[in-house]
Amino acid sequence: MSEHIRIYVADLAAYNAGHLHGAWIDATLELDDIQDQVTAMLAASPVEGAEEYAIHDFEGFDGYRLGEYEGLQHAHQIACFIEEYPEFGGALLAHCSDLEQARQAAEDDYCGCYASLADYAQELTEQTSSIPQHLAPYIDYRAMARDMEMGGDVFTLETGFEQVHVFWNR
Repeated sequence: MSEHIRIYVADLAAYNAGHLHGAWIDATLELDDIQDQVTAMLAASPVEGAEEYAIHDFEGFDGYRLGEYEGLQHAHQIACFIEEYPEFGGALLAHCSDLEQARQAAEDDYCGCYASLADYAQELTEQTSSIPQHLAPYIDYRAMARDMEMGGDVFTLETGFEQVHVFWNR
């Protein structure tokens, strides 16, 4: 995961004139500060009267593909969500259809991070059921996990080796 969540904002007048001119900006700054940096970058343009810009690159969005014309406010909101949930924020946004759906999943449906979904199935079963010792070795937690996922009860995001984030699918 990148330490910085930032965007590269390009000056479109300079770009169209064959110049590379832009600035890397921390996307988690206050929106007014981001806009001030864009305004300063455009004021320093090698092309007279530069006004238009676009996001040409980004770092630290961890799986989420930020669009070129999504706008500073949306980029800022996405960056703040990823900063708030650094373990899985970018992957969750890539999985969900929008920011509000991702926020709901993070706040209401997150079960935790496990080495596997089977480990979560085992923990859930042991916390909610009384299992006789002599039957415990016969429980197939991998099959339970597969059924939970295939049945649509949960979805998972794998963000690294033995880093499986489990969410209830509501």
